[in-house]
Amino acid sequence: MTSLGVASDSEPAAEIRLERGPHRCSGRVEVFYRHFWGTICDNGWGIEEARVVCQQLGCGAAISAERGAQFGRGDKPIWLDDLRCKGTESVLSQCSASDWGENNCTHGQDAGVVCSDTLRLVGSPNRCSGRVEIRTPSDTEWKTICDHTWDKKDAEVVCKQLGCGKATSAPGGAQFGQGSGSILLDDFHCDGTEDDIAQCKVHAEGNNGCHHGQDAGVVCSDPSTINVAAVRLTGGANSCAGKVEVLYQRQWGTVCSDGWNLQDASVVCKQLGCGTALKAPQGAHFGERPGLIWLSNVTCTGTEKSLQDCKGSLTGEHQCGHSEEANVMCTAYSPSNTSTRFRASSMVFAIVLLVLWVIL
Repeated sequence: MTSLGVASDSEPAAEIRLERGPHRCSGRVEVFYRHFWGTICDNGWGIEEARVVCQQLGCGAAISAERGAQFGRGDKPIWLDDLRCKGTESVLSQCSASDWGENNCTHGQDAGVVCSDTLRLVGSPNRCSGRVEIRTPSDTEWKTICDHTWDKKDAEVVCKQLGCGKATSAPGGAQFGQGSGSILLDDFHCDGTEDDIAQCKVHAEGNNGCHHGQDAGVVCSDPSTINVAAVRLTGGANSCAGKVEVLYQRQWGTVCSDGWNLQDASVVCKQLGCGTALKAPQGAHFGERPGLIWLSNVTCTGTEKSLQDCKGSLTGEHQCGHSEEANVMCTAYSPSNTSTRFRASSMVFAIVLLVLWVIL
């Protein structure tokens, strides 16, 4: 393991970019070296490395560290392997890795990241606690929040959006250090049920009487709660059978099948109004879907009303590929029920035709 070369005036930080993602702050990670862009192998790739990438690109918090070419395979050199970061580095050049170009990887192992473009926590070594800073998609300036009305409901939304579990506290008084720049007005209100802080009520920044000694922060629990906005089944013959997909950060992604069983499937069927679970098949039962894998290690007792009430790992690190995704088959649209409904529909159609023939 060698240093990539600590950034300095004589040794500038290696330039990086994200490719093939849905927005500028997610995609395949590429690094510029010797006049060529190249990819990073996912050996050892995790949330700490993703944090540094998001930090260097000014893209807010790291939501997940994607492996297995989730954003497509590159076609340039694989420049880096066995990358190791602490998560506190400001640029990727401050991390250690194998020598440039030395690896035993393929482009099927290209590393990627998903960053939050509008929300970040700073001032703490823990990615799930820190001073809250937000910005709009069209803005380049990160703004702090005044703590006048800041409370645990507001913090709850921040933790949920970042995949950091539940809020344990909402400290004010610049507990995580003072920010700089603009401060949002102190009239900031969430009810705690929002999936994105942009859905909360907040006034524009301006002359609010606040100072950076009143910057708001959050402390979140570990990300064991599944904070997804919606669930659906795709690839099946109907809406009650198929590959499990969840909506998070406004993007649909799949669920890793590690530990997936009939109890987990029964909660999905219940949530979708599809009866009870018949089967919980694993693997590419309904085909492979390119894109993100949002959940892994889902654990339900079967009594929960929705997947959000279960435990699991939301984003972050997982070892799954798209051949290891969770699937569900529910009773509401079982093959027997489907054929019965088809026969009933056919009979009704035949009766209607007969009546029309008699009338005419």
